[in-house]
Amino acid sequence: MTTQAPTFQQPLQSVVVLEGSTATFEAHISGFPVPEVSWFRDGQAISTSTLPGVQISFSDGRAKLTIPAVTKANSGRYSLRATNGSGQATSTAELLVTAETAPPNFVQRLQSMTVRQGSQVRLQVRVTGIPTPVVKFYRDGAEIQSSLDFQISQEGDLYSLLIAEAYPEDSGTYSVNATNSVGRATSTAELLVQGEEVVPAKKTKTIVSTAQISETRQTRIEKVCFCTVGLQTF
Repeated sequence: MTTQAPTFQQPLQSVVVLEGSTATFEAHISGFPVPEVSWFRDGQAISTSTLPGVQISFSDGRAKLTIPAVTKANSGRYSLRATNGSGQATSTAELLVTAETAPPNFVQRLQSMTVRQGSQVRLQVRVTGIPTPVVKFYRDGAEIQSSLDFQISQEGDLYSLLIAEAYPEDSGTYSVNATNSVGRATSTAELLVQGEEVVPAKKTKTIVSTAQISETRQTRIEKVCFCTVGLQTF
């Protein structure tokens, strides 16, 4: 198998958490051979000795760091470095520990839209809240799981659902639920995907040429003349 340098398929995301709660950083990394991962806070390597109680795991390309019962001293810049024989990659995010709270609030809400079959569709929201809300997308009440056809991503407070190629069966009511420990908010919109139009067949018209019209008229004249001559002989 061809070697591949580490790549972050899903980078770290900054989080805001309440003092005393649990903070979690996650990332999805690809690469071959399987990369080795290392965590850092403000440039210093993280271990159970430097950060008591920290839980670190890496399995199937998913790296996770969990800090239970955070304090304000845990705030800072957290980095994840992935390394193999083909290269290195780093992802960095902020952890802010606060005593303040704020329920989820949609700064940018979902927008209803009508698109043609085969179009790419992107549904987006911006949502804030302290602690950072958990955001989920739904269609007609059923939760959407991220996949190749329905790609869910996050960049800061911007959450997106990308439908790579929309079909009429993707039409429906889409909603986003944002939840944290102090509240919940929902944004809803309609998506209509129009199928290909069926063009009705044109009615076939019988076209009579000028020559045919002239011939018909000439035949009628000859018949009239014949009848007239016949009457005169009697």
